[in-house]
Order: sequence, then structure tokens, then C-alpha cells
Amino acid sequence: MKFYFSTKQIPQLQHLPLTSRLAAMQLALGKLIGPEKLLLNVLKMLVVIPVFIFIIQISTNWMAIVWALLVTLLYPMLVKPVQYGLCAKYIPQAKPHPEGE
Repeated sequence: MKFYFSTKQIPQLQHLPLTSRLAAMQLALGKLIGPEKLLLNVLKMLVVIPVFIFIIQISTNWMAIVWALLVTLLYPMLVKPVQYGLCAKYIPQAKPHPEGE
């Protein structure tokens, strides 16, 4: 599985505007099979749960809010490349346009 940090890096979507890329990603996300969805959801939970643990610790340690914010920044850096990589195989290849059209 190849990791993509932006939808513009996915070869099938490079020529599309942002709204079309996001729509194609949404359709591809719906085509994920069970184990892929499970992997993606477990990864999301591994990022989100520590944030709540740090928020709970704020009452005794005010620096926990800093750690909660830092871990929150991991979400797009960790989850999105995996999501884009899993979805890329479900995005159809663009068909070449005939010369005369």
C-alpha cells in the first residue's frame, strides 16, 4: 500500500478539482471492505483515545493540554495517508479522451 499525504498525489485524481477529488474519495471510502474499515477505525481510535486521556489529566497536570493538542495534530498526519492509500485502489482510472473530441 502506498501512502499519499494529499488527494492530489493520487494518480487517478491529479487532474480533478478539489471538490471532485473529495467526492471520488468519499465514494472510494464507501467501497472499503471490512478488514480495511476495521484497520482504519482502529488507527483512528489509537489517535483519539490518548487525547481524551490527556484531557482527563488536565485537573492534575496542566501540561496535559499541550500533549492533547500535539496528539490531535497526529490525526491528519497518521490517519489521512493510510485512508488515502486504502481508498486509492477503489478509484477508477481516468479514461483517455479520444483525439477528435
